Amino acid sequence: MTVDARVRWATFDCFGTLVDWRHGIATGAELLFPGRGAELLDVYNRHEPQVQREFPAMRYRDVLTEALRRTAGEAGLDLLEDDARVLAVSIPFWPVFPDTRLALADLRAAGWRIALLTNCDRDVIGETQRRLAVAVDAVVTAEDVGSYKPHHNHFHRFADSFGATRDNWVHVAQSYFHDIRPAHELGIPRVWINRLAEPDDPSIADAVLPDLTELVQAVEQVHRADRLNTEGVR
Repeated sequence: MTVDARVRWATFDCFGTLVDWRHGIATGAELLFPGRGAELLDVYNRHEPQVQREFPAMRYRDVLTEALRRTAGEAGLDLLEDDARVLAVSIPFWPVFPDTRLALADLRAAGWRIALLTNCDRDVIGETQRRLAVAVDAVVTAEDVGSYKPHHNHFHRFADSFGATRDNWVHVAQSYFHDIRPAHELGIPRVWINRLAEPDDPSIADAVLPDLTELVQAVEQVHRADRLNTEGVR
């Protein structure tokens, strides 16, 4: 497929990068078990990737529910069956980060198309997009590809569908495990939004930011540098 150099794509992980996933999980847990939200968030963080590995075709709302069941079980808490879906029900209302809407709007104004490569279902991301309040040009979900990142299927589907290559594509994400590492493995230019000041090796990212405040400058710089490097190799 021929790449149109005039089309530049910035792809994003949604939850954790644009939407405050941690707040959503902790708040849901706090509703059920007051005073335990932050503690249960840390436990949940271990269980969700395991559920996704075990059941790659499971709908994300069901992943949320199963991971919460396992979290409560590990913590020795009695989780009522009707309460187990609190995360699946509340996810459309999880808040975007304060810097999200302006960063996306500025990126579009700079001529970038925006896509979401997300570990959720089509209906979930459809409901979530209204909170972004900025137009999105394309979406690839776990439901579309039958697997969850860090599997490479999201990236392959996007590249195949839109002719994206490293010449016109920068991926932006908070999750080192789900996004930055696989983007590095595939040679996709990448910006790590290290909101949590995590200690992972920053050298596999092309740029590292603490939030989205300077996103446009970072994406433009990564794109220019990668094109220069690519042209220099030819």
